[in-house]
Amino acid sequence: MNKSVQLLSWFVIAGVTWGLGYSYNVYNGGLISWLRAMYENKVAMAAEIKAPRRLLITGGSGAHYTVNSELLQEKLGLPVFNFSLDGNLGLNVIFPLIAEQVKQGDIVLLIPEYLMLMDDDGINERTAEFGTALLRPGLGDVPLKEQAQDTWLLGIPTLRSLTKASTDLIQKGQIEEYYADPLTENGDPTKTWERKSKWWPVPLDKSVTPHSLKKIAEFKQEVEAKGGTLILSLPVVYTENNEETRAKVRKTAEDLGKIAPLIYDPNTLNLKFEPTEFADTQYHLKPEARITRSEQIIRELKPILESLPEPVSKSEKS
Repeated sequence: MNKSVQLLSWFVIAGVTWGLGYSYNVYNGGLISWLRAMYENKVAMAAEIKAPRRLLITGGSGAHYTVNSELLQEKLGLPVFNFSLDGNLGLNVIFPLIAEQVKQGDIVLLIPEYLMLMDDDGINERTAEFGTALLRPGLGDVPLKEQAQDTWLLGIPTLRSLTKASTDLIQKGQIEEYYADPLTENGDPTKTWERKSKWWPVPLDKSVTPHSLKKIAEFKQEVEAKGGTLILSLPVVYTENNEETRAKVRKTAEDLGKIAPLIYDPNTLNLKFEPTEFADTQYHLKPEARITRSEQIIRELKPILESLPEPVSKSEKS
């Protein structure tokens, strides 16, 4: 076999191997595949809600695994759908995807994690990969070089991910991964993950960045252009109990409140200094704590909702 044939054979083998890895990561078991499927499911489910006004909750997993949308719907008297995705997508991706779903009369409640609020460019570790998985490369204003690198890595499943997937299939008959569990009709998760490692508080050592403030202000304009209303909320987080943390969060609240109505507990700043209410991360709450958190949101949202004008139906507009 001459060198050219050997080289061609190597490229064929490499291409097939990469294709199998890409298929796994994007369609058949990788985290990105489940995140993509969850997003597409949420798009379809939200589209089925026919009402003059909906409450769409969005943010990262710190919103997805933090609220009880059924309780919110019952107490607020309007359809509620949890359209939260994953914080590691970054605001640059989450905002355009959610803006596409907003309809006339909708209320969007944004609960961003500090991961997103303290970000300098809106591009996180899953930004480029998710755009590629949606067949929308460049989504989130990812630079071309970074997009190419992350797309290449999508074809290379890690040994850890393959081992975990194989173990899940053998022991449980299915692959278990974040976002793989079925959703409720309100878009909430049906599985609670449990933490197995030692807890540590999230350090909040800076306030919201200029980039995040700019993106949130732009998102508000997009929501309002669709006839919707944007409301912001500080997240609930397990963090360090010191005055520096409180000062950074107060500054964040002050800056966010200049953009849109902001809800939070002014006494606690939504900060928790013990992990007892949290499930597996410093943002994800246990089911009973989700109820408590949702009751807080209900109390804080009601006065704002009552001040909004009644939504105008399409027939009334015409």
